[in-house]
Amino acid sequence: MQKIQVSLVMGSDSDFEIATKAIQILDQYGIEYEVRIISAHRDTETCLEFAREAHQRGIQVIIAIAGLSAHLAGVIASNTPLPVIGVPLNRSSLAGLDAVYSIMQMPSGIPVAMVGIDNTANAALMAVRILALHDKTLLSKWFEAHEEMKKQQIQKNQLIQKKVKNGI
Repeated sequence: MQKIQVSLVMGSDSDFEIATKAIQILDQYGIEYEVRIISAHRDTETCLEFAREAHQRGIQVIIAIAGLSAHLAGVIASNTPLPVIGVPLNRSSLAGLDAVYSIMQMPSGIPVAMVGIDNTANAALMAVRILALHDKTLLSKWFEAHEEMKKQQIQKNQLIQKKVKNGI
């Protein structure tokens, strides 16, 4: 049984649908993960306990998914030595910019990486890259996936070129 390497933490169960994109990628790479709902605001004590103990449980990367004020990533990052990847969500009339600013504007000494709004897929892929630094099998899987992505891009370009040549 492998130990859990990545923790996907959401501020609310309403964030789960977006989190599934990250889950699919972690499954694709064979990375063990956990999924938790922890609110930095509604249950601060649990959030702090999680952050302080995650590295002791073998977690290596934390993906924090939250919208609105999106303090989850920052609260976790301020209480763990682990890399934290923040995913801002589009949950307000501000189209996710409030979450972007909350994650992006961390004080010096409390780093949080951030991916695009609602982009849990890129958060998972960043976790893959971090873990691949010390896992040759995972690194090999990344190279394979990257080559496949390039092949697909070449095929798409060839199809478009044929359409353009044939007058669409």
